[in-house]
Formats: sequence, structure tokens, C-alpha cells
Amino acid sequence: MAQTTIQISRELLEKLKQRKISEKESYEDVIWDLMEDTMELSEETKRSIEDGRKQIKEGKVHSWEDIKKRLSLDV
Repeated sequence: MAQTTIQISRELLEKLKQRKISEKESYEDVIWDLMEDTMELSEETKRSIEDGRKQIKEGKVHSWEDIKKRLSLDV
């Protein structure tokens, strides 16, 4: 993997540090996670979302309360 150095402000560095899940997480991983929100969804993901919407419209979903009643759960 090629590596490079970038210049960022101390303020941005502190913000990136706050977003780390662990001390061992790299800044590259933090930046990729941030970029993921702006990336295009895959066609498979779009199909899955559309399928879920269709199931909701067709009433093929159940509330958590209904599921608990059917299974007699006390959660």
C-alpha cells in the first residue's frame, strides 16, 4: 500500500481522535468510515431497501410487541 502524508489542523486532528473507536484504530479507518456516509449505495443494497419497503406496504412486518405476545416473552 502506498503511503502519503497530509497536512491537517490541530482542530481536525482532535476531531479525528474523538471518532476513533479504539486507540489502535488508524486515521485511515476513521476517514473511510466518514466517507462511507457519502458513498453511493450498491445495487444490492438498493434492492434490499426496496424489498423491505414493499414488505412494509404489504403488511408483511410485525411489531416487537406482536412478536413478544406470539412467543409469550416477558422482555
